[in-house]
Amino acid sequence: MGKSEKTTPEHVAIIMDGNGRWAQARGKPRLFGHHAGALRVREIVEACPDLGVKYLTIFAFSTENWKRTQTEVSGLMKLFKRYLMSETKQLVEAGVRVRFIGDRMKLDYTLVALMDELELLTSDNDLVHLTVALNYGGRDEVARATQRLCREVANGKLDPESVDAETLARRLDTYVLPDPDLVIRTSGEARISNFLLWQSAYSEYEFVDTLWPDFTRDEFARVLSGFNSRERRYGAVPG
Repeated sequence: MGKSEKTTPEHVAIIMDGNGRWAQARGKPRLFGHHAGALRVREIVEACPDLGVKYLTIFAFSTENWKRTQTEVSGLMKLFKRYLMSETKQLVEAGVRVRFIGDRMKLDYTLVALMDELELLTSDNDLVHLTVALNYGGRDEVARATQRLCREVANGKLDPESVDAETLARRLDTYVLPDPDLVIRTSGEARISNFLLWQSAYSEYEFVDTLWPDFTRDEFARVLSGFNSRERRYGAVPG
């Protein structure tokens, strides 16, 4: 697919990095930055329809983030609950379809209940598809999908000789979503941190220096505009 065929990324994924550093630069605790980052999520989601983005996936909490201090982890979980409770009405009315990906088994049951409720309440929406990666890791996702395949083979429901890349992809958390066209990471770090490893095989990447709480709608629009100049060949030679 060349650049003339597609000028706006349909699916954008964002690694929202830099909340802690943003807060520390202001002499505040790290959770202050996470609160500011949550407010920025609303702005970016609201910008998507005007900017032509149909699917937005955000990395909220990784399987590795449990290694952070108990204070920060506990504070983040409370923030997630508060955000879901406060934003549900707005998301429903704005036509946003919300999904969650990741392993829910380790999450507090009250948080999972809020996640389930929000998914149900927004299930008929189609303006923007917001996917939140919570307790998510790319390797963990592939491992869980492989376990599903193994169980199906063991139960005689799947012929092992028929397993191919598409067979595995249909068992990933993101099976109903298109692969991301563009992955953005904020805060100046140039690594992918175990995010959408399978899905981003042919994604374009943009690493920006801006810390997530400062990543405005205007900067988002500039990054999307830069996507227009890229030619995506998917392994082929230029036409």
